Amino acid sequence: MKTLFALLLSIAVTAVGAQSPQNEPGSDPDSVRAWSAFSANNYSAALTSYRKAAARNHALAQFNLGVMLIQGLGAESSPKEGVAWLRKAADNNLPRAQYVLASLHERGEHVTKSMTEATRWYRKAAERGFRDAQVSLATQYFLGRGVSQDYKQAANWYELAAAQGDAGSCYVIASLYEQGTGVPQDLERAQGWYEQAAARGDPIAEIKARELQRRLRSI
Repeated sequence: MKTLFALLLSIAVTAVGAQSPQNEPGSDPDSVRAWSAFSANNYSAALTSYRKAAARNHALAQFNLGVMLIQGLGAESSPKEGVAWLRKAADNNLPRAQYVLASLHERGEHVTKSMTEATRWYRKAAERGFRDAQVSLATQYFLGRGVSQDYKQAANWYELAAAQGDAGSCYVIASLYEQGTGVPQDLERAQGWYEQAAARGDPIAEIKARELQRRLRSI
């Protein structure tokens, strides 16, 4: 369990600084022009076009505008205005914006630090199928941060993220099945998830998969 706990603590939260504007082919014309300008490193033109699309309530443009304002791309950095646009995008149900807003609340970066708010926004994004938010929500439940500790809920969200190919979640859910934490103990399913983690480059998972294979053969 100590090894698993250390793994959970090592799962990094994505900050705005690690984000970049996202493209959405065939979307709002101003958003398309903004993306073209951004791709050409013409950040001031991109910012202008994103503002036009964002003003028309285009969620992805609101997200991209928020990221650029926080990072100071195309204009002087303005975290307060940037967060305001991120929040608008999150309120418009853009999962990536919800996830980033949650991470800001978790870190206390540009907003009030609040695990409760972080968990609330992680849940919104996770329920819309955003994998990274599923991982973060699972971790909140596992550690009891911003929500009552609940291993069953943690296992559920880790498994959903693992099913979408998240290597760390593959390892965690394998460990939970091996230990019977939050789920009924199931060594065969544990082995299967360790193999999935190993296939994604985790050498420890490969060792665990072989160990479980030997245990199952001896039963």
